[in-house]
Amino acid sequence: MASVKSFPFTEHDLDRFRETQQLAYHCAEQVAAWIEPGVTERQATAKLRHCLVAAGVQDFFHVPFAWFGDRTAFRQFRTPLQFFAGGRKLEEGMPYVLDCAPVVDGYTADIGYGGKVGDNPVWDRLAADLQVYRELILREVRARKPLNEVYAAVDAQIAAHGYDNRHQVYPGRVIGHQVTRTTARGPAGVNLFGFGVRTLQTLGRELISERMQGRSPLWADGRSSRHAPTPGLWAVEPHIGFREVGIKFEELLVVTEDDAYWLDDDLPHVRRWTAAAAAAATTATATTATATEEAAR
Repeated sequence: MASVKSFPFTEHDLDRFRETQQLAYHCAEQVAAWIEPGVTERQATAKLRHCLVAAGVQDFFHVPFAWFGDRTAFRQFRTPLQFFAGGRKLEEGMPYVLDCAPVVDGYTADIGYGGKVGDNPVWDRLAADLQVYRELILREVRARKPLNEVYAAVDAQIAAHGYDNRHQVYPGRVIGHQVTRTTARGPAGVNLFGFGVRTLQTLGRELISERMQGRSPLWADGRSSRHAPTPGLWAVEPHIGFREVGIKFEELLVVTEDDAYWLDDDLPHVRRWTAAAAAAATTATATTATATEEAAR
């Protein structure tokens, strides 16, 4: 039987994780502002890496990724090699996803940023609906549902929306994974199969330790995830798709012994939803005022 794990981080640690996550999203936004038709996935990842290193990133949990067009929905993905950036060029109307996982002083973030070039009404709909998944995941984790059941609840919501589950295409079908402070002594900045050597060392220790307790640091829909959310930090990435359009967010979820919350609400996708809600409220108020004036005439 798994023992109860205590929350492993201090407030100082959480501040450092938050700073690293903000840095990652800031660099993704810089690339999003630079990106334009004709840019390739490889050029986008090179730009993202350059921005991160210039901002003080010393290592990576995994190398930066960029997916354009139908590759945002992982269509026709058959091998792990297809996740790496290729020569696909961005075109007008295409969606894109940027994914990076910087490490600063051992503190890791893993983020996903969805965007588009030009008009794409399907992307607009998916981007708005992502908010439902963020709220659903938090609610289910706070209820201490087993992780595989939270995964199933997300699956059910995806089906209700008429979309496809695309995180099931990731290796291990994961919707998330634990994040910890990297303490390994391997060479910084060296990657193996797309993952930092220090990451692989730390993750290997975590896998062994958690499996001994009947838990897994990888969050999927199988037997290994049939346990309550483990206290710590989880990088969570619900990834949805419709036809040739895919989108996700990825951010850090804090899980304590008796609660859960997103590490930071000042993120691009949250700001987008907040702005949309404010615009809708303004429109509703204006419509009501106009109706009242007409009724009074």
